Amino acid sequence: MTKFQDTPKSGRTITRADLSEAVYQKVGLSRAESAELVETFLAEVSDTIARGETVKLSSFGSFIVRSKGERIGRNPKTGVEVPITPRRVMVFKPSNILKARINGQDPGPEED
Repeated sequence: MTKFQDTPKSGRTITRADLSEAVYQKVGLSRAESAELVETFLAEVSDTIARGETVKLSSFGSFIVRSKGERIGRNPKTGVEVPITPRRVMVFKPSNILKARINGQDPGPEED
């Protein structure tokens, strides 16, 4: 059992260092090589998303960039209307397999 299998409500946050340590222990690369591998992976994902492209990781999910148009918002405290400028946002859509794992179900054969 790894330290990533804490109880669901433990509030534990996995860091880059934790990911590097997991690669070190499971793959057998040196600690420096493991850290470099994690950094390279995260940089590639970040760069791809920043270009507006979708990143799909099979059995995990997709990171998608969406454009939001300009709209009128309202300050909840004062009620004053304020224009919200157009922007791009990133959303994560989990795969059916990940959804099943989160809910403690058997995900069955790979669908995504």
